[in-house]
Amino acid sequence: QLKFLSMEPIVQYLKIFNTLNSKKETFKAIDSNHVKIYACGPTVYNYAHIGNARMAVVFDTFVRTLKAVYPKVTYVSNITDIDDKIIEAAKEQEVEISQITDKYTKIYNEDMARLNVLPPDVQPKATEFIPEMINLIEDLISKDFAYEKEGHVLFHVPLYLNYGKLSNRNREEQIAGSRVEVAPFKKDPADFILWKPSDDTQPGWDSPWGIGRPGWHTECSAMSEKTLGLPFDIHGGGRDLIFPHHENEIAQSCCSSASIDDPTSYARYWMHNGFVTIDGEKMSKSLGNIILVKDLIEDHHGEVIRLALLSSHYRQGLDWNEKIIHQSKKLLDKLYAILKDLENTNQDDSIQSNKDVIGPLMDDLNTPGLIAELNKIVKEFSTIKDDEKPAVKSKLIFIGSILGILGDKNFNHVSDEFKNKIEELIQKRTEAKQDKSFDKADKIRQELLDLGVEIKDSSDGTSWNLK
Repeated sequence: QLKFLSMEPIVQYLKIFNTLNSKKETFKAIDSNHVKIYACGPTVYNYAHIGNARMAVVFDTFVRTLKAVYPKVTYVSNITDIDDKIIEAAKEQEVEISQITDKYTKIYNEDMARLNVLPPDVQPKATEFIPEMINLIEDLISKDFAYEKEGHVLFHVPLYLNYGKLSNRNREEQIAGSRVEVAPFKKDPADFILWKPSDDTQPGWDSPWGIGRPGWHTECSAMSEKTLGLPFDIHGGGRDLIFPHHENEIAQSCCSSASIDDPTSYARYWMHNGFVTIDGEKMSKSLGNIILVKDLIEDHHGEVIRLALLSSHYRQGLDWNEKIIHQSKKLLDKLYAILKDLENTNQDDSIQSNKDVIGPLMDDLNTPGLIAELNKIVKEFSTIKDDEKPAVKSKLIFIGSILGILGDKNFNHVSDEFKNKIEELIQKRTEAKQDKSFDKADKIRQELLDLGVEIKDSSDGTSWNLK
């Protein structure tokens, strides 16, 4: 990856929409020699879906951007490997919990690698930080912010006056949105669990409150503090985590190691990516429209999926459909064709010092703005002079390294599974034409077009190529 020649003129332009203040702010690092960022990773009990992938790709792109303009960046993204959903999955499959978590952690990392997501600098697992979680809870109890009741330890929300600042929720909205029924042992309906008891069928650790396990919110507070120290620069995740998860993290940490009067004493900036919809509808089990990364990868190159995920601004919703996949494939084909044309052209590394190269990303990670720049290069490439080509090549390679694209020399290589699928559809179309089912044949042709495949009929049969 290319590096900027000079950091200082560039970093002053970096702006982030800070959820904590609900506005776009100029980013000021706590230590400009070492930026620290934490983003909440997956709960590993099933295959990763396109929503998980969006978060991973967005923050990977942001971290790549930071690493291009700061001398050192530490990126932490955790694995939640203890959770009631994991326990349920293990019971259903009649296997040990570790078999579930080990399997799906491996699959998640492999799927993300196929989307060119670089491994986080640190990927802590919740089960490796139980002592730190117990220490955090003990500290909150000693300061009277938490209490034990019937084997549970709960955080007493009314004592933290800044509660609701991140999510902008009033008390009634906090209670309604806490996702948990009001248990009889709660002092206040908004109180949330830090520790809960485990029975003989559930995983548990010894603690001052008996055998039990941590609450979900406790995990990230303990892991972020242990791996990055407090305060750190940026905390991120999906928009669905703002409340209650991230709100609760702030409350726990500010009432323990950080400052109770200052939410930024935990994390200075908060970034949240928007939801993914499928053809205009929310992803849900009931609608049966959850798209898994492993299935997408069978039909589409990882870079195509990645570019499609970056085609909408990260804070906005992203509607996943065949159109954005097709547009991403088309753009990548053209960009790779340009790089092929420039194969024997030397690079002009002075382009690195120009902030405009990734200027849009400095404005709250505006990936659509940078993709528009790539489209402009494509449009103007046929008219550029030979002495301008080294700069164009350098620019494309640098932008590619930040967006996580243009790194596969075999980009147009088609997997055997994809070839078989195409041949199968062509055979079905041939049979439909023989049966004079022309509507069906047209539908199959359209299905092939949606996959980025053009077909041509001749006396020798039907041939195909990628668009």
